[in-house]
Amino acid sequence: MKVTRISLMVLSLAAAPAWASDLDLSLTNDSVKGQVNFFETNNDIQLGAGYTYHEGSRHITNLDFHAQGRTALGNLPTTAGIGVRGLAWDDDDLDGGAIGIGGYGTVNIPTVPGLSFTGDLHYAPRILSFGDSDDMTSLELRGSYRVIRNAEVFAGYRYLNTDLDAPHRGDVSLDEGVLAGIKIFF
Repeated sequence: MKVTRISLMVLSLAAAPAWASDLDLSLTNDSVKGQVNFFETNNDIQLGAGYTYHEGSRHITNLDFHAQGRTALGNLPTTAGIGVRGLAWDDDDLDGGAIGIGGYGTVNIPTVPGLSFTGDLHYAPRILSFGDSDDMTSLELRGSYRVIRNAEVFAGYRYLNTDLDAPHRGDVSLDEGVLAGIKIFF
């Protein structure tokens, strides 16, 4: 069964360029994440899917759906999105998930072509959480530099946290740490 899941994941990632806009691969000290976004920044919507493997056999998947558009923050060109992120996680005896409401923004720095800063925040209260999750917070901040026309490198910080529902109680950091990665545009 494990070989089948791994084979399916490899085939999915290999087929991603045929129908994707970008592929994002990032690492922290304890995790690796792959994210595929299906539409370009000039589309009115964005749909994405991701998978994170965290050391210690924790699996985290996400599905994102946002309305997006271009705007300006002061004189800085910005792409912003507002929508939902569905998260599901599995860690040995515990599992859970949530539908987080939030958004993201990417600010481009025109005086330094290729430099941008991105932040995304999604929060799910108890009513939108299920399984062993009582609530969930997802935050990611990153600085990116477009090295060539279709690829960029980035560094930042990721925080994914949930409070556990009864009878477990407590706070669990599902994924947290300084990250680095690459993003390839198709």
